[in-house]
Amino acid sequence: MASSAFMQQFAKKKSVLKRSSKKYVEEALYKKLFKDGGEEQIVRGQLNQFLKSRKSAYKWEVGKSLKVLRSRQLYGPALKLSETMEKRGINKTVSDHAIHIDLIAKSRGIAAAETYFVNLPESSKTHLTYGALLNCYCKNLMTEKAVALLEKMKELNLELSSMPYNSLMTLYFKSGLPQMVPPFIQEMKASDIMPDIYTYNIWMRALAAVGDISGVERVIDEMKRDGRVVGDWTTYSNLASIYADAKLFDKTEKALKELESRNATRELSAYQFLITLYGRTGNLLEVYRVWRSLKLAFPKTANISYLNMIQVLVKLNDLPGAEKCFKEWASNCSTYDIRIANVLIGAYLREGSFEKAETQRRRAWRRGSKPNAKMWELYFDYYLKQGEIKSAVDCVQKAISAGKADGGKWVPSREIVGELMKHFEQNKNVEGAEGFLEILLKSKDELGAEVLESLIRTYAAAGKKSTIMRRRIKMENVELSEEGEKLLNDISEE
Repeated sequence: MASSAFMQQFAKKKSVLKRSSKKYVEEALYKKLFKDGGEEQIVRGQLNQFLKSRKSAYKWEVGKSLKVLRSRQLYGPALKLSETMEKRGINKTVSDHAIHIDLIAKSRGIAAAETYFVNLPESSKTHLTYGALLNCYCKNLMTEKAVALLEKMKELNLELSSMPYNSLMTLYFKSGLPQMVPPFIQEMKASDIMPDIYTYNIWMRALAAVGDISGVERVIDEMKRDGRVVGDWTTYSNLASIYADAKLFDKTEKALKELESRNATRELSAYQFLITLYGRTGNLLEVYRVWRSLKLAFPKTANISYLNMIQVLVKLNDLPGAEKCFKEWASNCSTYDIRIANVLIGAYLREGSFEKAETQRRRAWRRGSKPNAKMWELYFDYYLKQGEIKSAVDCVQKAISAGKADGGKWVPSREIVGELMKHFEQNKNVEGAEGFLEILLKSKDELGAEVLESLIRTYAAAGKKSTIMRRRIKMENVELSEEGEKLLNDISEE
C-alpha cells in the first residue's frame, strides 16, 4: 500500500494534465519552448514569454528543457532559464551546479565559470563540479589549468571516474599530441578506474593517429576480454573510420556490418555514419541499401539526412542519383535548407554547368532560401578557375554581406585572400588590390603582414609610389620582412 501511494504521488508530479493553468505553464515546458520551431530566436521568444508570465514549472520539466536546449547548442537560453528558475526558488543539486558551470563557460567564458565555481558552497564542490570545470578547460584547450585541476582532485581524494581522464585525453588528442593518451590509460588501470565506451574510442583514435592499426585492434580485443564495457555502434563506427582512413576497405565494411548489428535502437546518427563510411569505401549499393533502411526507420526524413546522402552521392560521382534524391527532398520539405541546394550547386559549378547552378540558385531564392557565404564561396572557386577575377571579388563581397548559415560573420580564408592578391600582384593591378582590401576590411579589423607585403609588391611591380603606405604599416603595427622593408622604401614617397 505504501509503495502504491508513493507511485501515485510520483505520477502526479510527472503529470502536467491536471495542474492549475493559472499557476503552471499549460503544457510541458520543453514542448512549449520548441512548439514553433527550434531556431534560437523563436526559442528565446517562447522562453521570454514563459518567464514574463511568472508561471511555474516542475523541476523535472526545467531539467528536461535544459537537456534539450544543450543538445541543440542553445546555451544562452539554457543559462537564462537556469538562472531565472534558481531565483524563483528551485533548489540546485550538485549535478545542476555542474551543468550550470558548463553553460556559463559556453555563454560567458571560462573566467565567469571559474568565478561561479569559486563562489559555490564547499558542500557543492564535489567530483561533479570539479569535473565540469576541468571539462571546460579541456574544451578550450587550456592544458596547464586542466592538468593542475586533476591533480587538485587527486589531492582532495575526490571520487574519480573515467570522465576527467576522457576530457584530458581528448584535449591532448585535439592538441596534436596523441602519444599522451596511452599514459592516461595506464594511470586509469593502475588506479582501478573503470573505462567507458568513450575511453576506448579516444584510445583507438590516438593509436590510429600514430599509425598503430594493430594497436587499435588490440584495444578492441581487450575491451571484449574485459567484458565490463560492451562496444556499441559508436565503437564500430570509430573502428570503421580508422580502417577507411588507412584504406583498409575490406576491414571497413566488416566493421560497418558490426555497427549495423548494434544499432538496435535505430539511432539516426548510426545510419548517417553507415552512409558516409560506405561512401568512403566506394560501395554505392550499400549506400542506397542503408538509405532505404533509414527512410523506413524515419518516414519523416530530416533535412540533415538528405544533406548527408546527397553529399555522399556527389562524392561518388552519382550526380543523377543526387538530383533524384534532391527532387524527392524538395517536393516534401517544410523548410528549404540552403545547405542542401549548395551541394548540387557546387557539383554543377565544378563540372562547368554554370546554367544548371544558376537555375538551382534561383529556385532556392523562390523557395525563400537566401544565399549564404558558402554558396558564394562555391561561385568564387568557379570564377577564379575561369579567370573572371572581378566576379570572384564580387563573390567575396556577397559572402561577407550574407554571412554564415548560423548567422555568424564570414571571414575569407587565407587561401582566398592569397589567390586574389597573387593575381593582382602578377597583373600589376594596384587599383584592383586596393579595391579588394576595402572589401576585406568589412570582415576583419586588420589586414596583417602577409597581405600588406603583397600589396607593397603590387605597387613595386606596377612602378607606383605611395605617400601613405608607411603610415598604414605603422597603424597596422606589423613587422615586415627584410625584402618587404626594402620595397617599402622603394615605393614610399614623402
